[in-house]
Amino acid sequence: MASVKVWCILVLSFLLPHSYAHMDFFTSIGHMTDLINTEKDLVTSLKDYIKAEESKLEQIKKWAEKLDQLTDTATKDPEGFLGHPVNAFKLMKRLNTEWGELENLVLKDMSDGFISNMTIQRQYFPNDEDQAGAAKALLRLQDTYNLDTDTLSRGNLPGVKHKSFLTAEDCFELGKIAYTEADYYHTELWMEQALKQLDDGEVSTVDRVSILDYLSYAVYQQGDLDKAMMLTKRLLELDPEHQRANGNLKYFEYIMSKEKEANKSTTKTDSQTDKETKKKEPNKDYLPERQKYEMLCRGEGLRMTPRRQKKLFCRYYNGNQNPKYVLGPVKQEDEWDKPRIVRFLEIISDEEIETVKELAKPRLSRATVHDPQTGKLTTAHYRVSKSAWLSGYESPVVSRINLRIQDLTGLDVSTAEELQKDEPDAFKELGTGNRIATWLFYMSDVSAGGATVFPEVGASVWPKKGTAVFWYNLFPSGEGDYSTRHAACPVLVGNKWVSNKWIHERGQEFRRRCTLSELE
Repeated sequence: MASVKVWCILVLSFLLPHSYAHMDFFTSIGHMTDLINTEKDLVTSLKDYIKAEESKLEQIKKWAEKLDQLTDTATKDPEGFLGHPVNAFKLMKRLNTEWGELENLVLKDMSDGFISNMTIQRQYFPNDEDQAGAAKALLRLQDTYNLDTDTLSRGNLPGVKHKSFLTAEDCFELGKIAYTEADYYHTELWMEQALKQLDDGEVSTVDRVSILDYLSYAVYQQGDLDKAMMLTKRLLELDPEHQRANGNLKYFEYIMSKEKEANKSTTKTDSQTDKETKKKEPNKDYLPERQKYEMLCRGEGLRMTPRRQKKLFCRYYNGNQNPKYVLGPVKQEDEWDKPRIVRFLEIISDEEIETVKELAKPRLSRATVHDPQTGKLTTAHYRVSKSAWLSGYESPVVSRINLRIQDLTGLDVSTAEELQKDEPDAFKELGTGNRIATWLFYMSDVSAGGATVFPEVGASVWPKKGTAVFWYNLFPSGEGDYSTRHAACPVLVGNKWVSNKWIHERGQEFRRRCTLSELE
C-alpha cells in the first residue's frame, strides 16, 4: 500500500535524485497557526482579568466617594454628628467591620484566572531556539530575495494582506541574534536600521548606546576600522564612562597607528584590499550553489531561446490510452524540456487537499536531511520542516490519489515505504531500488516566493494550487539524472502546502524499459 508523508517546510531543502514511492506534504505555516489561536486565547483571558480589576477598582472608588462625603460632614461638627446615636453606631460598625471588608477587597488577587491560563498555555510557547530560528529564517529571506532592511522593516512586501512593520527594538533583536552567530554582516545591517529608526524619531525601549556597542564591533570585525572608530566615538559622546567603548577606542587607535606606520611607503596592502573585498558580503559557506539558487528563487533563471520555447506544448493527456482518461483526459503542459518536467492542471480537488491536510496535521514531526560526514539523517538549520506519513489504507482519498498518479504516470506506485526510515540505509532495507521519478502536488497558491528550482539547468517551477509537476530522476538506463537536483525556495509572503510522491525503480521493469545508452 503506497504511503503519504506530510511535511511542514519553512526555509529550503536540496533533494538529490533518490527514489521511493511515498507522498510528502509540506507547509510553510504548520503549527504556527495553533500559536495564533493560543495568543488569541491569552488576549481574551487578559481582557477578562482587566474587567475584573476594573470592577474591583469601581467598588473601591464608590466606597471612597461615599466615605469622603460622610467624613467631610462629620469633621466639620464632630460632637454634633456623634450626638446622633445612629451615627455613633455606624462609625463603630464601619471601623470594626466594613473597613476590614474593604481591606480584603483591596488585597484580593484578581489575576488567578489569567495566571492559571498562562501556566497552561506556556507549555506550547516557543523557546529561545525557536525565536532564533525565526530570526534566521527572516535573514535568509532577506538574502534570497535581495531585500534591504528598510523594505523588510516597513513590511513593504509583494502580495501582503496583513501589513506589519518592525520596531527599532525588533531590528535590534535581529541584529543581536546575528551577532551571536558571528554573522557580523547582518548584525551591521540590522543595528544600522535600528539606529536609523531611532534617529527618525521612533520612541523605543532600546537605547542608542546599546545599538552602537554592537554596531561598532560588527563593523570592526568586517575590517572597516575607520567606521568602527567613528561609531565608538559617537557612543562615548552619549556615555563617556562606557568601559568597553573606551577600551575599544584605545585598541582601534593603536591598530590604526600600526597600519599607518606600515603603509607610509606603500599603497594599500593586500590585507587591506582583502578586508575591503570581504566586507558587505553575507555568509554563504554552507551551500556552494547558493548564489544560483537565490537567483532562481527570485525568478532570475535561465531564459529559454525562442527555438526551445516552441518545443513546449500544452495538451489533453489520457495517460497513454488509460481507459479512465480516454473519454476524460486531463490538462497537461510542458514546464521544461531537458530534463522534461510536465505540469498537470486541476489534478487534485480542494476537498481532497483539505482532507489530506487534516489527516497530516496531527502527526507532523521534524524532517531530516542526509549528513554526508556522518552518513546519518539529521536536522538542518536551512531545512526547518516537519513530516508525517499517511498510508493509502488510512483514507480512501489518499488511496484514490495514489491510484491517480499510477494511472497518469504508467508507473507502479505499490513499492512504497509504510513508515519513515531514519536509517541511512533505508533504501537497501526496502529492496525497492532508487527513486525513479517524482510527482509533486501544489496544494496552495503562494503570494510571493516558494518556487521549486533546478539549479543545474536554471529552471524555476512556481506553485499553483490544484496542479502537480512530474519528472524522472533516473535515465532509462538507471543512471541518476543530476539535472533533476532541486530545491524548495522559502515562502516570502503567504503559505505553502505541497506534497510529493517518490516512485521506486522496482516494479517498473516492464513499464519503463532500460536502454543501452547510459544517458538515455
